[in-house]
Amino acid sequence: MTTNRIILITGANKGIGLATAGELARAGHTVLIGARDPERGAAAAAALTAEGLGARFVRLDVTDPATIAAAAELIAAEYGRLDTLVNNAGVARDWQRAPEELPVEAVRETYETNVFGVIAVTNAMLPLLRKSPAGLIGNVSSGLGSFSLLGDPDNPFWEHATLLAYNSSKAALNAVTLVYAQALRESGIKVSALEPGYCATDLNGHSGHATAEEGGHRIARQLGEALSAPSGQFFHPDGGRYPW
Repeated sequence: MTTNRIILITGANKGIGLATAGELARAGHTVLIGARDPERGAAAAAALTAEGLGARFVRLDVTDPATIAAAAELIAAEYGRLDTLVNNAGVARDWQRAPEELPVEAVRETYETNVFGVIAVTNAMLPLLRKSPAGLIGNVSSGLGSFSLLGDPDNPFWEHATLLAYNSSKAALNAVTLVYAQALRESGIKVSALEPGYCATDLNGHSGHATAEEGGHRIARQLGEALSAPSGQFFHPDGGRYPW
């Protein structure tokens, strides 16, 4: 991504989302910091603008239709288009909990953000993405959503294969990615799944092996690759592609 792009990142006030925003802003892009908490979102954007970077806070709760609609209206009024949407916001409510111990409500809550929120934001931003000469949607997924990996005992992350809500929501997100990739193929908007790797964030109790900054670097790199690759890819954090 060498030309200036207008990029919206959900859940971008901390962790991998913020690290991705920093990577993209330093590459010369205008980054819209999507966050549900106004104070944290504004602080994240201010930290980037203090470096002389193009960043702006946009209030956006992916589970709140009103904020999604307002965000789309703001972007339309201020920028007239959206070049890249990064659906990064995500939750994990079942870390170190057996499937039979997880309340169904926790599964619903996970899907509200990880799946339904992605669909809601994507649909709201599509009119703006259609105005881009090269629209791109990157859904931040996980190898734990790959059926091939979940069924492989030799998978290095096999110990996390029993995360009922998180893993199944990411598998659903992968299917959502492929559906949009096919549906939007003729429009020229590309849709792919991104994977930052196992990074230490609030989502996993900071148990990851990589840093959030490393994850942000990988996501930014994968977004660049996704622009020139066929739509409907599942990028591996170390390069190459995941099996769906």
